[in-house]
Amino acid sequence: MKQIAMLLYPGFTPLDAIGPYHALSQFPGYEFSYVALEAGPISDGTSTTLIAQKSISELSKVDILVVPGGLPAITMARAGDPLIDWIAKIHPTTEWTISVCTGALMLGSAGVLKGVPATTHWYSHSELKDYGAIPTDERVVESGKIMTSAGVSAGIDMSLTLAMRIFGQEFAETMQLDMEYDPKPPFDAGHPRTAPARVHSKLRDLFDSVLKR
Repeated sequence: MKQIAMLLYPGFTPLDAIGPYHALSQFPGYEFSYVALEAGPISDGTSTTLIAQKSISELSKVDILVVPGGLPAITMARAGDPLIDWIAKIHPTTEWTISVCTGALMLGSAGVLKGVPATTHWYSHSELKDYGAIPTDERVVESGKIMTSAGVSAGIDMSLTLAMRIFGQEFAETMQLDMEYDPKPPFDAGHPRTAPARVHSKLRDLFDSVLKR
């Protein structure tokens, strides 16, 4: 069977991982695994823990690599990390390399996004340029075998887009219906272009304060 590996690390954003997992784990002919620096429980830092079935040292090739986001992804991308080195090593073997939210910065730090259109969470969007990427303000951005998605919930859009690319639109539509993925948010505040300025400013200040710790 082909292999899907979703990379976990302490402080990952749960929905970044669980949203795409719901779709990707149902891909026929593929085996899905959570992977991490070491196999075992990986916490988001509060109340959610997932189990990494494999360590990165066990994998020299994967068919689909998925890198979810979280605030630690920003600091790992900036400072370097063994997970960044592993992404750089494994990317040439993949059929697809995909990211959710700030996971794109880890791809960028690994050299995957040089000259590549890409997206990420709005807070870090401009930082994509630091890694040679071409920041693109879209929910899902495709470039060859690389697919990046914007913040958190966009990972579901990306997983359905990938399902369509591999198995066709009807398969992807079936998965969407299975999820009842029919979003109608109660507020138009999902992006800085539409959110109230005071909400945007407050959240940006919060992110800034956390990253300075």
